[in-house]
Amino acid sequence: MTEVEEIKATLAKFRDVEAVPEALPEGVDPEEYIITTYSVILPAGMDASEVGQVFAVEQSTGTWIPVPGESAEVRKKHVAKVVGVYEIPYHEMGIPPDVTERQYIIQIAYPVINIGQQIPMLLTTVVGNISCFEKLKVLDMRFPKSFVDGFKGPKFGIKGVRKLLRVKDRPLLNNMIKPCTGFPPELGAKWAYEVAAGGVDTVKDDELLGNPSFNRVEDRVPKYMEAIDRANSETGEKTMYTVNVTDEADKTVELAEKAIESGANGIMINYLTAGLPIMRKLAEDPSINVPILAHMDFSGTMYVSKFSGLSSHLILGKLPRLAGADIVVYPAPYGKAPTLKERYLQTAHVLTYPFYDMKSTWPMPSGGITPAMVPSLFEDLGPDIVVGVGGGIHGHPMGPRAGARAFRQAIEAVMTGKKIKQMAKDHEELKVALESL
Repeated sequence: MTEVEEIKATLAKFRDVEAVPEALPEGVDPEEYIITTYSVILPAGMDASEVGQVFAVEQSTGTWIPVPGESAEVRKKHVAKVVGVYEIPYHEMGIPPDVTERQYIIQIAYPVINIGQQIPMLLTTVVGNISCFEKLKVLDMRFPKSFVDGFKGPKFGIKGVRKLLRVKDRPLLNNMIKPCTGFPPELGAKWAYEVAAGGVDTVKDDELLGNPSFNRVEDRVPKYMEAIDRANSETGEKTMYTVNVTDEADKTVELAEKAIESGANGIMINYLTAGLPIMRKLAEDPSINVPILAHMDFSGTMYVSKFSGLSSHLILGKLPRLAGADIVVYPAPYGKAPTLKERYLQTAHVLTYPFYDMKSTWPMPSGGITPAMVPSLFEDLGPDIVVGVGGGIHGHPMGPRAGARAFRQAIEAVMTGKKIKQMAKDHEELKVALESL
């Protein structure tokens, strides 16, 4: 039996039209289904509609062979349904003989009742076993309001963080302490003081610094916060320190609580290695009443393939926003990160555009950012961004305080409508940065 014949045999058991794994888009209640859009490439001889229905069955009620318990009544309530199959290009009159593969957009509606309001079963359902299919990529998920209402989302969001830091309308400036790891708390505190004194709004642990024996969270938080408070007393500004609490599941919440008890006014988590549900737990815990910065390391294993995985705007945008991230670090196309600008913009929109009643999340473009890139960041995304900088501050020839000042001067230039080179004429830190970075 050929593969196509096996697919047809699998579908042959369906008789009741309400129980088949297929429907018109208008035939499903959008408040009861999560509609997932896939890009699928198939051999030219395969029927995409039938393949889509096999995917729908595989990810809901059935398996590759009919089983007795999969009754018509079960399928009516729980089977996923193919609601769209669109070919690119859309052949109508025949397939050219040299075509060996055909590309499709397939949409499948999954009953929310199968999933509940949680992320692990969401991904198990809409990605699950079919992720092993060589040329299948999840492009998007359309969530009904009834599903999203089960998530609290960002606790602070863009407006809340602005209020906390007393910054009305300009982009925020973040610095990742460099080097990434390998130093004691005292040295990190020294750098934290310098960059805060230079005008950084948020100081972030590097994602590679967790809770190692040479720099424990409970040791560095008091030292960093004392240094930051000292700098703030000099500048009159307020700086947030997001301490990395990434650890094993049972230790992450404990670390977050310990960090806050030690004085931290923000936390960060490597949300993909720790897990989206762990970040959600932090975000929805009323005792953890500080902003959460989400770092995207490990994301490349999930979205960089053009044929498989999930789209970047899901991994870097919709899912972390749903799970409660107030700020998401993600790659910018201007520096060292190999990312497509269209995807970069799309992710920012997913983080900030209206999403039912959920607060918006700060996009934090990063990866080799220099002051010369600030006008492009502002032009593309506007003022509601966190400019994520590591080496661009610590590598400034005049030191990290000057590095921070150079970025604040670049931000001031875009906010006042000045050319950045014009601003540099009267600001030594920016002038040196433009010449050396």
